[in-house]
Amino acid sequence: MYARLKPLLFQLDAEQAHHLTMTACAVAGHVPALPTLLGALTRPVAGQLSQNLWGLPFASPIGLAAGLDKNAEAVGVFSNLGFGFLEVGTVTPRPQTGNKQPRLFRLPSDEALINRMGFNNLGLEMLERRLRGRHAVPIWANIGKNKDTLNEQAADDYRAAVRVLYGVTDGFVINVSSPNTPGLRALQHASELHTLVSAVLDMAEEQRLKTLKPKLPILVKLSPDLDERDFEASVDAVARAGASGLILSNTTLSREGLNHSSKSESGGLSGKPLTRRSTELVKQAYRQTGGTLPIVGVGGVFTAEDAYAKIRAGASLVEVYTALIYEGPALPSRLNAGLLELLRRDGLTHISEAVGVDA
Repeated sequence: MYARLKPLLFQLDAEQAHHLTMTACAVAGHVPALPTLLGALTRPVAGQLSQNLWGLPFASPIGLAAGLDKNAEAVGVFSNLGFGFLEVGTVTPRPQTGNKQPRLFRLPSDEALINRMGFNNLGLEMLERRLRGRHAVPIWANIGKNKDTLNEQAADDYRAAVRVLYGVTDGFVINVSSPNTPGLRALQHASELHTLVSAVLDMAEEQRLKTLKPKLPILVKLSPDLDERDFEASVDAVARAGASGLILSNTTLSREGLNHSSKSESGGLSGKPLTRRSTELVKQAYRQTGGTLPIVGVGGVFTAEDAYAKIRAGASLVEVYTALIYEGPALPSRLNAGLLELLRRDGLTHISEAVGVDA
């Protein structure tokens, strides 16, 4: 079905197609029994792929990256497509419209996207309402600061997100690496990052005691554009502050090797051009931390081999976004099946045995 729909969707402006698809998924998620039926058809059941991390069950290491379902409007469908977890957001305390359109561009010849969305979202209150209730898979909230919040007050925005969402989510991702909010990436610098993560963790502990929920994982998402020394310092700051893990990586400002005419558009690049760089960062962080800090690999995962390379580099989990646009909703199931084949090929009995073997 997607093979037939894709040419029609790709005739539309990229953001129009996105909103049309999200609306359709949101409607489908409210059709009685449809999400359950989807889950029965796609939910991974192979024990070789299941893991328990931070006290949470992951039936598959494949998750949906932040940015696609910013406002948790389609979690009913996405949580029943074969994913092991979802990341919604980025959400900011107050709603904001984001940057001026057009701000999302397809680069089909490069199997990539460029976006300069600018954290457009409906705010914490809306996300909190939509995340209430039970979900088929763990759901993390990717949190950021409002555009008009000064970096000196940024911790207040992140703490607000934890305060509002702690009771309805299964974890948080601190986003300090989007290139589309002015000044945001400065928060990745080691001293600022350590202070920010510590403040978020303090708020999380307050909410844990207040809600009596288990301790939730707090991960940090870093940029692929940090040089080696700054990346090492940022990873060290995350570890020293006591964060639960890393997500590597966000979109890049690099345009190396691109062919499409839209390559000159400003914004963050995602998709195939990021595959190698993000895998290298996973391996570097795994080596630096000695495998003690769980890593989520994201960037250019189109095939099971792409996902497996990130796992062998040190990622316990892997996320997709751009590939879903190009490959369609059957992608998670295809990746799960491919990972099982790769495990059998290598004589491994469980996905955890592959984590970090190439690092």
